[in-house]
Amino acid sequence: MAFNELNSVEYYIINKLSGTNLNTQSFKEPIPTYGPTWVYKSSQELNRSVNEVLVESDLKAALVKLNPAIKNNPDLADEVIYKLRAILISVNQTGLVRANEEFTKWLCGDKTMPFGTNNRHIPVRLIDFDELTNNSYIITNQYRVRHRETKIPDVVLQINGIPVVIGEAKTPIREAISWLDGAHEVHDIYENAVPQLFVPNILSFATEGKELFYGAVRTPLEFWSPWRLKDDEGTLARRLGLDEIGKELTSLLNPKVLLDILQNFSLYSSGKKNKRIKIICRFQQYEGANKIVNRVKEGRIKKGLIWHFQGSGKSLLMMFAAQKLRKEPELKSPTVLILVDRTDLDTQISGDFNAADIPNVETTDSIKDLQGLLERDTRKIIISMIFKFRDAPANMNTRENIIVLVDEAHRTQEGDLGRQMRAALPNAFLFGLTGTPVNKADKNTFWAFGAEEDEEGYLSRYTFQDSLRDDATRPLHFEPRLVDVHVDKESIDEAFALFKESAALSDEEADALNKKSAKMAAFLKSPERIAKIVADIATHFNTKVASNGFKAMIVTPDRYACVLYKKELDNYFDTAASKVVISTSANDPLELKQKWGVDKSEQKRIVEEFKDASSHLKFIIVTAKLLTGFDAPILQTMYLDKSIKDHTLLQAICRTNRVYPGKNFGRIVDYFGVFDDTAKALEFDQKMVEKIISNLSELRNKLPELVANSLAHFEGVDRSLEGFEGLEAAQNAIHTDKKKDDFAKDYKQLSKLWESLSPDRILDQYQKDYKWLSQVFESVRPASDNIGKLLWFSLGAETTKLIHDNVHVGDVHPLEEFVLDADVVEDIFNNPDPKNAQKLERILVKRFKKHKGYPKFKSLSERLEELRDRAEQGLISSIEFVKELCKIAKETVQAEKELEEVIQTKSPKAALTELFLELKNDQTPAVVERIVTDIDSIVRIVRFPGWQTTTSGEREVQQSLRKALLKYKLHKDQALFDRAYAYIKEYY
Repeated sequence: MAFNELNSVEYYIINKLSGTNLNTQSFKEPIPTYGPTWVYKSSQELNRSVNEVLVESDLKAALVKLNPAIKNNPDLADEVIYKLRAILISVNQTGLVRANEEFTKWLCGDKTMPFGTNNRHIPVRLIDFDELTNNSYIITNQYRVRHRETKIPDVVLQINGIPVVIGEAKTPIREAISWLDGAHEVHDIYENAVPQLFVPNILSFATEGKELFYGAVRTPLEFWSPWRLKDDEGTLARRLGLDEIGKELTSLLNPKVLLDILQNFSLYSSGKKNKRIKIICRFQQYEGANKIVNRVKEGRIKKGLIWHFQGSGKSLLMMFAAQKLRKEPELKSPTVLILVDRTDLDTQISGDFNAADIPNVETTDSIKDLQGLLERDTRKIIISMIFKFRDAPANMNTRENIIVLVDEAHRTQEGDLGRQMRAALPNAFLFGLTGTPVNKADKNTFWAFGAEEDEEGYLSRYTFQDSLRDDATRPLHFEPRLVDVHVDKESIDEAFALFKESAALSDEEADALNKKSAKMAAFLKSPERIAKIVADIATHFNTKVASNGFKAMIVTPDRYACVLYKKELDNYFDTAASKVVISTSANDPLELKQKWGVDKSEQKRIVEEFKDASSHLKFIIVTAKLLTGFDAPILQTMYLDKSIKDHTLLQAICRTNRVYPGKNFGRIVDYFGVFDDTAKALEFDQKMVEKIISNLSELRNKLPELVANSLAHFEGVDRSLEGFEGLEAAQNAIHTDKKKDDFAKDYKQLSKLWESLSPDRILDQYQKDYKWLSQVFESVRPASDNIGKLLWFSLGAETTKLIHDNVHVGDVHPLEEFVLDADVVEDIFNNPDPKNAQKLERILVKRFKKHKGYPKFKSLSERLEELRDRAEQGLISSIEFVKELCKIAKETVQAEKELEEVIQTKSPKAALTELFLELKNDQTPAVVERIVTDIDSIVRIVRFPGWQTTTSGEREVQQSLRKALLKYKLHKDQALFDRAYAYIKEYY
């Protein structure tokens, strides 16, 4: 027998779910399993006509069985069926999603009928969710349905006569056919031709025997999901073939799972123009939410860490978990508190809950609101921000059934605010959700939320590799760009000396001003540099982004840089094509506040406009806002010109990895050089986490000693005294410089330990002492940077201009693209040892310096380069890292060999030698080789990449050439000078 769609896939599905083998016509008993099982019936055996969606005889039997009032009067079942038929018919007017939503309310038992005493309304049950064996489960195939035309889905699963799952099988042996063909048939053909069939639908699936994907009604194909299973080692596995598909099917379509998805993991949300969409869970959301619910129901372990990679749907996971927790009867109407640490996350999650019409949701506008809700023992879903626990009293609510879900569980949730929240809700369950756990001693997500009972520190983990392989997110492509920059050190030194003299600055004042103006931001905001980068952005966007219908984000060093980028971008695009999204403070200049400040409502409007594919807005320009909690799938490219590290880096770049029609990857165009940090942010060493947690446990024992050491400096001081009397007494106890230094040393040790341990509740008993010590320390710490601060307001702009005038930017060079796909990331995770990269780095840096000729600076210019190197290790190490990841760094020996060949064939020295031999006369010294060597060595010192395009570069090289010719008395030969300079300009 040949292999085909019917006998190899469709019959396999039926066999796997029911035990019936249609290839042999062997109608065996269902495969024994725990709980209810599917029973096969052919479509001819079902008591229905092709015009009917429901098997009404089975449905009526279930209504009589599950509803005592209908059992007493079976005719009442017809009234229910009449209501259900009306919903089926209404699909043409209301639309499929709204009809499905209405029918789902009936399926879940949320609708009532006047069947009680005195026509009292009572709930009607179509399905028994408590005792699953009370339902009938039928699987059938070739289920003929006629509406405007006749369609025959391959597999239909019915519960109590209601078709709740539609499946489409495709052939496994044709390369051109995949599960997508089946999904297309369900989504684009069946849902339109016979929409009534999908009104009761929980989900649909498609498979060609190699992969299985499922989706809800009207779900675009790019959002259909795989159903994942764990292998024997507990990790998510994806293997091709019928056996794997069979395991996934029996898991997904297990009646217990299917009905759980119906009750707790299906949402209806309002999108643009009030369009209704249906959302059902992905596997990782189902698993993660159920692990939270089960842990709370067990009540034994009070915390857990959910680590799911950025973009894989943590907000939905929280919505599903909160919804199911609130429905669990044994939890007795719990309070679910969802905490975020940023206003934009608060806005996003509140919006998600409101759009999905989840009942009993409260948002808080202030600290007082939140504390009031908790003190009044509110039993709802409360969405709030972590900072609203500031100064919250201990034991604000001691109830056991409070569940706290902390979004982006790092940063503030692990510090003192997190500790105050734990003290206020001492018996609450705490679950941290993060895409970027931080495994560092001072901020350790595993320490704060991971339970000791959980292997490897987390309750549920869904990695970057998992999200890519499941198409939950898109791969990230990096395009590093090398910006040629030269700082004219001599001109800066000379100009600054004149500036110092004209401004009558002391040496101390000049030094303070130097340090402030040498900050990285001053260098990055050089107008010439921004102009070159924006020109590159304009070309790149028009050719690679806009042509595909996507949009972009520009991330700049600070708020003022946002404005500079916007003004430059307006030279290439209409002003409406870009918007700056920054916040301003009361101390900002009036112009910045009035022209560029964006409040909460304006930001929301800009975000909505950006998400609209038809709007004119193509760019959002930011520095800190929208790098987290911003979900705009149309965003495909991020132009990055800022130093970002650790979890913030991963959060930022993952703004581009969301799934969107036609989008195959997210792109980061990097003008700064963050690739080393990308690798570090992705590295995760389990042994290091265990070591850190172990070390933190040891540090607990040191806390009492360090507190005592700091307090020992204030023996005899009454620490209950407040106001100036108390502060004066404390300061008098450490009145000499030595005593202050000794106290500062002890306090800093304590402060570091405090940060490492927070939010551990052991700190509670020392909170009062630590707060007192911190206030005293701040009161005696020397005021920093006073000279520089005062001076900066009057002279800072002139110093920055001096730098900008002497920063010369050459071309922007695109380098090899670096694709951050599943294999690359897996390699980073599995091989965190950086020795090989460092070895290659040393080789490449050596060659880079040798052939690019970057000078070392002294004075202000030296500090500028030092800062630049410190920020992300500069361009050299970043380029090396990119080359190493992309494997474009050739073997050193081969590279040097090729370089030698280039030098020998047409080196600058060879060109100069040709010139001098050509122009040689009786007056020319015989040592032509020495002349050429002198010129070559001098020019190599002063030249820099792109010097030919700058006035100062040309001037320096010309001066150096005249000095070299002067040595051999050739400086008066203008023809020789002109020809030599032309050769140098061409070859150097």
